[in-house]
Amino acid sequence: MLILNSLDSLLEHIKNVQEDVVNLSHDSIVKINGFIEKNNLEVDDDVLTAMQYQDIVSQQLNATIEAIDSMRSAIEVFSHTYKNDENLATESITKLQEKLDATLKEAQDKKDRFSGKSALEDADDAIEFF
Repeated sequence: MLILNSLDSLLEHIKNVQEDVVNLSHDSIVKINGFIEKNNLEVDDDVLTAMQYQDIVSQQLNATIEAIDSMRSAIEVFSHTYKNDENLATESITKLQEKLDATLKEAQDKKDRFSGKSALEDADDAIEFF
């Protein structure tokens, strides 16, 4: 299935870019921390908040990477099944859709949790840091 191969390649590219950004974010925070320590600077609440935001961005990128891995795995299973048995492939496409839907829901739930929300909490509740 050519379209699934193209989708898989696109997902792999996005995952690689996300991993590069996570690494850049990590390197950035390490350099900022080093600068603060080297210059014996006192950090105020705004700087702490900014550093926490950078950590949240990295966590979100990692959640995206996990979702991509899950989608790629489901696509691989479907492609393998399709090559071997078209009847099973028809059943498998339904399962693929369910897995992709579940992956999307999980990714959205993680986003909501990092935004200070959960399905059981009031939307006005927020995460308290430190």
